[in-house]
Amino acid sequence: MRIGIDLGGTKIEALALDGEGAELCRLRVATPRQGYEAIVDAVAGLVRDVEARLGARGSVGVGIPGIASPATGLIKNANTTALIGHPLDKDLEARLGRPVRLANDANCFALSEASDGAASPAALGVPQPTVFGVIIGTGTGAGVVAGGRLLVGPDAIAGEWGHNPLPWIAPDEYPGPQCWCGQRGCIETFLSGPALARAHAARVGGELSAGDIAQRAAAGDDAAILTLDRYVSCLARALASIINVLNPDAIVLGGGVSNIARLYSDVPLLWARYVFSDAVSTRLVRAKHGDSSGVRGAAWLWPE
Repeated sequence: MRIGIDLGGTKIEALALDGEGAELCRLRVATPRQGYEAIVDAVAGLVRDVEARLGARGSVGVGIPGIASPATGLIKNANTTALIGHPLDKDLEARLGRPVRLANDANCFALSEASDGAASPAALGVPQPTVFGVIIGTGTGAGVVAGGRLLVGPDAIAGEWGHNPLPWIAPDEYPGPQCWCGQRGCIETFLSGPALARAHAARVGGELSAGDIAQRAAAGDDAAILTLDRYVSCLARALASIINVLNPDAIVLGGGVSNIARLYSDVPLLWARYVFSDAVSTRLVRAKHGDSSGVRGAAWLWPE
């Protein structure tokens, strides 16, 4: 049995999978506000509750909105700031009496979809496909899976696609919006849900969400259609740069913005002009497991 934990800023979710990936049990609690120790207690408590319900002991994987630094073993770059500077995996191992594997939540998303989701060997008809999994929501993150394994890198930043500059940038896009990371023109500042909303507001005013803009575009609103046209162009260029470097079998989209249907038809039509090849075999697909991909990927951190 594999147990996955999705540790977010507002909730902590636990999921148990059997050896074939079938769901056995799912529990969730609110993320404690009392600090780090309370969060560790909550995660350990969820694992124990799952095991008590199922009468079995499982491996434990945890997805977090950050990473454990290979240099120090401490959590960094976490939106749940109470985790920063703590050895979360070691503290959980001490509470649970077994090894615990941690991964960034975008990495967990990619692993889930590559294991038994939209980019699995069965779905693609490709043994051990190379998969680039992208979350486009409040932010823009990604993960890479090759041969059934996550590619993390020596500094644990593999897949940090959102903090590269938008490629083939147009004169009216330069230098790009300021990013929270300190740079300008990062892919995230063009492709996140809030970025899409800001771009529309800058042109026509108002405060529409990315979903609202998509609905208006589908209804024939010219201003919304133009905003989405520009968004599709940015996404096509950003993903073409990944195809040129990695040439994955599939790119999987998740997160709120991934629900815009026209992305899957329009982006591949545009990315061909930027890909350094006479043909593009990479497929663009929507996540199969949706919001559950993070917690499922955490469980799949133990492939055995």
